[in-house]
Amino acid sequence: MRYFIKLAYNGTHYHGWQSQPNASSVQETLNKAVSVILNSDINVLGAGRTDTGVHAKEMFAHFDFETPFDSQNLIHKLNSYLPKDIVIYAIIPVHNEAHARFDATKRTYEYHLNTFKDAFLQDESWYFHQKLDIDLMNEAAKLLFNYTDFQCFSKVNTDVNTFDCTIFKAHWTRGTAEQADKHENDKLIFTISANRFLRNMVRAIVGTLVYVGLHKITLDDFKEIIESKNRDKAGFSVPAHGLYLTKIDYEYL
Repeated sequence: MRYFIKLAYNGTHYHGWQSQPNASSVQETLNKAVSVILNSDINVLGAGRTDTGVHAKEMFAHFDFETPFDSQNLIHKLNSYLPKDIVIYAIIPVHNEAHARFDATKRTYEYHLNTFKDAFLQDESWYFHQKLDIDLMNEAAKLLFNYTDFQCFSKVNTDVNTFDCTIFKAHWTRGTAEQADKHENDKLIFTISANRFLRNMVRAIVGTLVYVGLHKITLDDFKEIIESKNRDKAGFSVPAHGLYLTKIDYEYL
C-alpha cells in the first residue's frame, strides 16, 4: 500500500531535503523516524528537493507499507519522535502508482523579504535595507508569463532535459493580513507558481527582480536576460532562508 505524507519543516538546520553523506537532511530524518516507528526499513520519496536553509510550509512525500496501521496514531507518534522543526500534518492512502514528485501538477513558492531589521525574522526572512520599487518589480514579474525557457535562472551544472517551465502566478505583495502592524509596508512577499522549477530558479528570479526594484536594470533588460538563456547575465541568488515551498497540487488530492 502506498501513502502520502503531508508535512512542513523549518529548513534552518538542514542541508536541504535530499539525503546526502555527512550532512543532516529532512529526508534522512524522516526516513529514520518512520522506520523506527513502523519497525521496518522505509524510504520516503519527496515531491522535490529544497536547498540548504530553504523552508517548506507544505511538502508531500510517499512511502510503501503493507501492514495496516492507524494513521492518526502514526501521525501522533511521528510528531512526538521528530525534532521540533519538522511536523506531520496528514498520512493519506493513495493508489499504488501515485508518485509524490512526478504526479505534482503545480508547485508554489514564497520569498519573504523585510526592509527593516527584525531580530525575530533573521532566519525566516531576508533583511534588505534598500528601498525597492515594488510596482516596477511587479511589471517585470508579469513578463515571466511571456516565456517558457528559463535557463538564465537555472544553476549551470544541472542534469535536466529541458529548461521549460509554465509559470501560472508571479507577483509581489506588501505584508499579509495577519501582519497589520507599523512595519507592514516593509514586509515584501514574492509568490510564484509553476508546473515545475529549475534548481535555484526562484532565488535567481528574485535576485534579478531586486535589481529591477533598485532601478539597476530596466524592463527591457529583464526581457533580454530571459532571452539570453545565460545565467551570468541574470541577477544574484538571494539567501535561502527567505524561501518557502508553500503548496503542491495533485489532481487526486
